[in-house]
Amino acid sequence: TVVPALVLMVMAIPSFALLSSMYEMLDPAITLKVIGHQWYWSYEYSDYNHLTEENEGLNFDSYMIAEEDLTVGAFRLLEVDHRVVLPVNTHIRVLVTAADVLHSWAVPSFGIKVDACPGRLNQTSLFIKRPGVFYGQCSEICGTNHGFMPICVVAVSLEDYATWIESKLELDVEGE
Repeated sequence: TVVPALVLMVMAIPSFALLSSMYEMLDPAITLKVIGHQWYWSYEYSDYNHLTEENEGLNFDSYMIAEEDLTVGAFRLLEVDHRVVLPVNTHIRVLVTAADVLHSWAVPSFGIKVDACPGRLNQTSLFIKRPGVFYGQCSEICGTNHGFMPICVVAVSLEDYATWIESKLELDVEGE
């Protein structure tokens, strides 16, 4: 029994280091706040609060597109009206919470599943390595329409992200 216990101890030491490094936040360049509602997601790019007149930053709600409104080639139950746009090769902090009931912000391609609990702010980090469109869904049974809370993240180059942010901030300042 001593030999297996020693083997387990040898395996445990690197595991503890890996577990603690999972929760270590590198200096993030962008913070995205995700808020779960019944039955849609709200997103806040709070890093840009100081650039708007009311200090509200860049906020939007993301609803699933109904089947009759889908365009050719769009994925049923996964396409949304407002996609989250994030840059590649950038450290991103994702803060997740809920406004009403338990939700779970899950994007399998990123290996991320974070519970959204009312009154609690959960945090994870994200580093996207390649451009593309990534889909996810709420993976918590949060009510009758839980299957209709898709997540769509578009990963773009840093230059395209900056252009997107500028266009969104111009629209918000103009009041459109």
